[in-house]
Amino acid sequence: MSSFPVRKAKICAPARTTHACATGLIAVLLLTFAPIPSRSQASGGPSVVQPGAPGEPTKTLPNDTHATLPPISRADVDFMQGMIMHHSQAVEMTALIQSHTENKNVRAMGAKISSSQADEIRMMQRWLAARGQATSMEMPGMPGMDMGGKAMAPMPGMLTPDQMTALKHATGTEFDRLFLSGMIQHHGGALVMVKDLFNSAGAGQDAEIFDFATDVDNSQRAEIKIMQKYLEELH
Repeated sequence: MSSFPVRKAKICAPARTTHACATGLIAVLLLTFAPIPSRSQASGGPSVVQPGAPGEPTKTLPNDTHATLPPISRADVDFMQGMIMHHSQAVEMTALIQSHTENKNVRAMGAKISSSQADEIRMMQRWLAARGQATSMEMPGMPGMDMGGKAMAPMPGMLTPDQMTALKHATGTEFDRLFLSGMIQHHGGALVMVKDLFNSAGAGQDAEIFDFATDVDNSQRAEIKIMQKYLEELH
């Protein structure tokens, strides 16, 4: 009866070879459970993964896939263009504060409005430019005309030329009163613009516009309350 040779298992002595055996075991485990690189990883290219809908798997897209901006509505563009014009007048109003009043409350409020709205103007200009849209509703040299050459309705809440003239000629307490009442009117118009945006079908769905419009609504409501308090203190 033939017999097969039995290979003896190598047993590690606890004193000297325990560390070596443990190291070998770890190496085997690492090799066993190491993730297999994807084709794109193996070739050195990035993986472009598109998340699936709820209950559906993700998809690996070609490496040359490029992101595209979400669709926008005409109401989105009109809102951003109109708000640039609206904010610009607010910044113009705040620029008068330094030379027209010493009121600390008015100066502090004006500085806050000027800084925040100047930053928002730059954001809106970037948003429009990235989508190939004009950053102004007016044609150069033709104030009051839209891109189609039609007369534009004034933005809600914006001060009239007469109101701006009165503000520029006022000083001290009279300036404070005109500035605060005028900016309350101005902020109220911005709230109307936000409401009109969200009431337009398909508008306000872009994440940047939604966040911006919501922030305008929240911050300007709060500022209106503060300015109303300041205005009452003048009487």
